[in-house]
Amino acid sequence: MSHLTKYEKETILLTSEGDDTYSIYTFNPGLKRKLAEYSRKYPDLCRLTASTNEGSETYEIDKARISIRLTAPYSEERKKAAGERAKQLNADKSSQG
Repeated sequence: MSHLTKYEKETILLTSEGDDTYSIYTFNPGLKRKLAEYSRKYPDLCRLTASTNEGSETYEIDKARISIRLTAPYSEERKKAAGERAKQLNADKSSQG
């Protein structure tokens, strides 16, 4: 087994407009775990189609099961407010313990 760099450990989502499925090729441990759990629960919608010694897995999943969500970046005001909340939570925890 060869050692791959993080840059070589890709996640690829592949489909065409005519397909009803996505092919997901990934090295990402969290995504592999989610896909494995989903495929066990819904084998008719998702299945493992390949795995490699290097650690990648490929799943085929029904297109209707995947959603891509784009989120707007946080404003500086929102980042500052979140930072202040985190500082307050840490201060509260420190005073309790």
